[in-house]
Amino acid sequence: MSAVPELKTQPSSVIDLLNQSLAGAIDLKLQAKQAHWNVKGENFIALHELFDTVSAQADGYADMIAERAVQLGGIAQGTVQTIARDTKLAVYPVDMHDSQRHVKALSTAMSTLADFLRSAIDSSDESGDAVTADLLTEATRGLDKLRWFVESHISA
Repeated sequence: MSAVPELKTQPSSVIDLLNQSLAGAIDLKLQAKQAHWNVKGENFIALHELFDTVSAQADGYADMIAERAVQLGGIAQGTVQTIARDTKLAVYPVDMHDSQRHVKALSTAMSTLADFLRSAIDSSDESGDAVTADLLTEATRGLDKLRWFVESHISA
């Protein structure tokens, strides 16, 4: 049985990108939970369940991203204080119940994170870290699909 080769430590810039991505993924998870708990109105049950799915998948992406940062020799920065400081997502409005407002706010958050991840994919690739780029591509692909589901609930 051959030994698993050790991962080469990546530049701190890749680890920093992973931690910024982690902040966004955790923030999205919590924003989706906020929407899940508080949504009312048209398509309630469909949105309630969809927002829970977004939260769960964002949590999965956060876990993959955090573990990759540690594999590369970094420390995953996932505390509430770090997330609040480093997220690129806008503050989620906490004073609403309307389903359409939740759909639009969550869609915006998902778009912001997906756009950040796209730039992080390019940076990871430029740093020669194809594995991190692939991991972030997987997360972006999943976010794009989920955003499509969320946006399908926007009323014309």
